[in-house]
Amino acid sequence: MGPRLRILGVTHVLPDRDRAAAYSPRPLPDDGLVELSFMDAQFVDRAMPMRRLFFYEGPGVPPFPRLARALRCSLAAALAVFPPLSGKLVHRPSAGDVVVDCSPAAASSPGVRFVEAEYDGGIGDMRRVAGGSDEGDREALVELGPELDASELPAPVLAVQVTRPAVGGDGSAVVVGVAVHHAVADGHSVWQFMKVWAALSRMEVSQQSETVADLVAPPSFDRTPLRYPEAEELAGKILSLIAPALPVIRSPSSCPPPPDRWRRTFLIHADEIQSVKQHIRAHSQTTGEQPGTLPSTYLAVSSLVWTSVARAKSRDLAGGDAYFLVAADYRRRLGPPIDERYFGDCVVPCVARAAARDLRDGGGDGLARAAAAIRDAIRAQPECPVRAMEAWLEALRTVPRERFTFTGSSNRFMAYETDFGWGAPSRVELVSLFATELVLLLGAEGGGVQVTATLCPEHMEAFASNLLRFASGGNEE
Repeated sequence: MGPRLRILGVTHVLPDRDRAAAYSPRPLPDDGLVELSFMDAQFVDRAMPMRRLFFYEGPGVPPFPRLARALRCSLAAALAVFPPLSGKLVHRPSAGDVVVDCSPAAASSPGVRFVEAEYDGGIGDMRRVAGGSDEGDREALVELGPELDASELPAPVLAVQVTRPAVGGDGSAVVVGVAVHHAVADGHSVWQFMKVWAALSRMEVSQQSETVADLVAPPSFDRTPLRYPEAEELAGKILSLIAPALPVIRSPSSCPPPPDRWRRTFLIHADEIQSVKQHIRAHSQTTGEQPGTLPSTYLAVSSLVWTSVARAKSRDLAGGDAYFLVAADYRRRLGPPIDERYFGDCVVPCVARAAARDLRDGGGDGLARAAAAIRDAIRAQPECPVRAMEAWLEALRTVPRERFTFTGSSNRFMAYETDFGWGAPSRVELVSLFATELVLLLGAEGGGVQVTATLCPEHMEAFASNLLRFASGGNEE
């Protein structure tokens, strides 16, 4: 750890099956091994996990020891509901695949790492670092999130860190950091887990007598419905491409140095999103469509992000096409038995394509063209996820990466409703430290959308200027 963080204690949390005794989760395989689907396999090489930082402030925040105890106890109960998160990501040489080992032996050796720490500064310093107003303070940002080393298998899939500020007094502020390996859960699954954990923590804080069964329908971990005839072969192909040296995921010598990137978070308010929607509808004839209903919030904000990136990278994208990645959730497309309770990765990247010069058009035409391209790509996505994954692998092979705008998360994820028992968070940050170019969306209060961008320094200021100008109703000629 760096010089600004002091470790107060490290414990390991085991699933509390006794507390969840009245709960009947959907059964795991007898050996406790959950085989990864081809959708899970695409994320095995993510040596850096998904990190979420939840900031809590105010008089309702309990004293730190009591707060940490409530989080540990409720986490233990939540792990009994979501056993893959207490397991290990394991390589099986005999089968040539990767599985999640949820057996009691794997879950108890040694358990989910739970760190209690103190940051040398106030909560304002921690917010500033996490929000990206101090560009380049990467080391300080790393300190706020829990470590989760997945460079070699077997590897843990979940870690938690609870950090209090050294300045400001105990019981006034805290940051809860969560790291999850993407090969075990997508964004929908992470927030499914967070919702249950937060509810169990509220019970712990208020000493309510509800049971786990009162809180949640059993999540499903069964990958059987995703075992298409070609699925196993596709998963093997993906693993051979992204992790050819299993059980080593990333050796120290193969890891490139952290890219020179800036990270900033922006808030697009509900009225600004409405303005973007109206711009898109008013200029829809540019794309050959008749003005109709307003686009969705996701489509409007994604179009705003893509056009802002295209303008910021005008020199790099002087000619040719630009590409925008959308993570298409297949839960609703596939239908039962795959549904909202499915825990795992159920997303396949979908690629929108447009001429870079069209995206840079001012007056709303660029927004309309971006929206049309994203909408058309989603509509054209194959119904079979195997075919969709094959199309994505081909795009990844043939399209220069500098022409991609990679996006993740969704405004549907209402992270600001994560109440552990001391109120809603004052701030939530999604952290992807080593991305070269990435934009993450998150639902915010009042119908707004939080946009977190990781870009190179020469593009960040132009991106911010375009994003905020168009969000506020301005036009660029």
